[in-house]
Order: sequence, then structure tokens, then C-alpha cells
Amino acid sequence: MADKDFILTQEGKEKLEAELHFLETEKRAEIGERIKVAREFGDISENSEYDDAKNEQGMMEARIAEISRILSEATVVTIPKRSNKVNIGSSVTVDMDGRERVFTIVGGAESDAAAGKISNESPVGSALLGHKKGDVVETQGPTGKKIVMTITKIDH
Repeated sequence: MADKDFILTQEGKEKLEAELHFLETEKRAEIGERIKVAREFGDISENSEYDDAKNEQGMMEARIAEISRILSEATVVTIPKRSNKVNIGSSVTVDMDGRERVFTIVGGAESDAAAGKISNESPVGSALLGHKKGDVVETQGPTGKKIVMTITKIDH
């Protein structure tokens, strides 16, 4: 993720700050305690408990560094209260071949497809930006398939 601009909504920023606080306080202490207990088992060269705890500690420290970097470099966008266009932070209801789908457009750092939060850099997210209710938007999905959507509702 080098040389990448991070875009966050205020909600996304607060969520990352909460995760960072949790990792730096509670999770760090919990893993430190696991390492201490595992060390007491004796020889650490063949101690799977110790290895697991050290691996988890490494992954947690990498996540702390990643969140810290995102927060320090991120641009927090303000969501317009009254706009008839799709912006970052907008929840957009679209009709895709008769199926209604709801997407919230967010920055890449807070995207979560399972929760319906798609990145402004994704094919669908970037295609929707700037459009209005009633617009028919076409884009190409990651597999090359043509995607046609009609915007039926925009919430901010």
C-alpha cells in the first residue's frame, strides 16, 4: 500500500481509532501475559504455546503499525448533508437486473464487502460516484462482466 492516499469517513476513522486503542491496551497486555505464561512452561525452542503467542504478537504489532499509518495519512471526508449526487459516505440503492442492492461508498481502508461497504476505488464504487437518482450506470466488474445498475435511492 505504498504511496496510497487513504480516504476515511468520520465513522471509519472512529472505528479505526477504537480498534487501535483496543489493540494497544487490552490485546497487547493479553498477549504479553500469554507469552509470560508460555515461558514458564520451560524450553521455548519446542514450546508451541510460546510460538503461537509470539506469532499473534507479531501480527498484532503489524496491524497496530498499519492502523497508525492509515490514521496519520488519511483524509477524512465530510459527508454532505444535502446532495443529490453519490459521494463518499453515501448509501446507494441500485437495481441490478431486478435485484435491489444497497452499497455504502467508503474509502479503501474501511471497505467491507460483506457489510455492503465498497471502496470508492472499486469498479462499482467509482462508477457510482457523482451520479444522481435515476441514472443508469454501466461498469465492468473484476471478472470482465458488464454490470448495469439503475440508481433508485441515495442516502447521506
